[in-house]
Amino acid sequence: MATPRIVLFGATGFTGRLTAEALAARGARPLLAGRDQTRLTALADSLGGDLPTAVADVGRPESVRRIVAPGDVLISTVGPFVRWGEAAVAAATEAGAVYLDTTGEPTFIKRIFQRYGPAAAARGAALITAFGYDYVPGNLAAALALHKAGPGAVRVDVGYFVEGGMARRASAGTRASALGMILEPMYGFREGRIVPEHGRTRKFLVDGRVRHGLSIGASEHFTLPPAHPGLREVNVYLGWLGGLTRVAGVLAKATPTIAALPGIRRATEALADRVLRTGGGGAPAAAGRVVAHRRRGVRRGGPPPGRRPPRRRRPVRVHGRRAGLGGDDGAGRGGARHRCPGTCGRLRPRRAHAGVRRGGNDREGVTGVHTASCIGGRVFRD
Repeated sequence: MATPRIVLFGATGFTGRLTAEALAARGARPLLAGRDQTRLTALADSLGGDLPTAVADVGRPESVRRIVAPGDVLISTVGPFVRWGEAAVAAATEAGAVYLDTTGEPTFIKRIFQRYGPAAAARGAALITAFGYDYVPGNLAAALALHKAGPGAVRVDVGYFVEGGMARRASAGTRASALGMILEPMYGFREGRIVPEHGRTRKFLVDGRVRHGLSIGASEHFTLPPAHPGLREVNVYLGWLGGLTRVAGVLAKATPTIAALPGIRRATEALADRVLRTGGGGAPAAAGRVVAHRRRGVRRGGPPPGRRPPRRRRPVRVHGRRAGLGGDDGAGRGGARHRCPGTCGRLRPRRAHAGVRRGGNDREGVTGVHTASCIGGRVFRD
């Protein structure tokens, strides 16, 4: 029987490269796997030159199965995972391997637990999904909070926050995954079961500041209840959007309707692909908050809101261009019409593209949303 190995699938991507460097620094010799042999060789050379490599592509699932053997540890960094992650999960499950991934995508997490979990248990495989910033710290912190609260705990709230602008500091893969999550159904844990959920928000007090979080599906909904049978409610919130969280909560309630619009999913995927091609970014700094509640008599809301510091208004980017005074007529001149730089490319009246304005009017240069006539009404900010 072959000696178990560490197999790093997606090694030449942003997260994969960081993982490879961390493993090599600790003396490990992972098998570096990915689609491009040239890039794999270059990565192996940069890490000492003697690491093994293998070509594997999610478009050819058999090539992924070939690189995984019983007892191996397969680390997958291939995202967005909802689109490209299943080949690695299936290979690890079939081989009886240990599987780790770096996803934060709720739909994929749910799929791991509900679709692959039983098969993995039957074959002796171990599947550990979302093994990164989201959602390992929340699982650990929640376990500590529940232990401190004791057996009377019936609810736990977990909050994830970042310092600074997430869009500026996250990797291209993270941004693409976030775009892919926009139209996916969310879920929560209520009264002992997984239930659909959209747009729930909560306030947290983090380092003396009031922070807003938007509910999201996560691994805590599946991992905490079995370990703490008294739990009746698990909530996980992301605070990446700052003061726009409450607006996002309102929009999230309309997700099922928006997702049903013709072409909207294809447009979102095309935008995610564009983000991946442009690349760039880095890991965000993190902060967090976990609250465990004992019984129904406890105050269920967050801490009282504090005074928010004044915010300087900035012009927004509409499909990568600044929406400034008077708009753009497509030739760099201010005017009443502009050419959409998104996928539609049509020359339209400015108001046809200005679905939402943040205070003031068009003449103040604060238009902020491209409507569905372009690429799905997405908001792009500096």
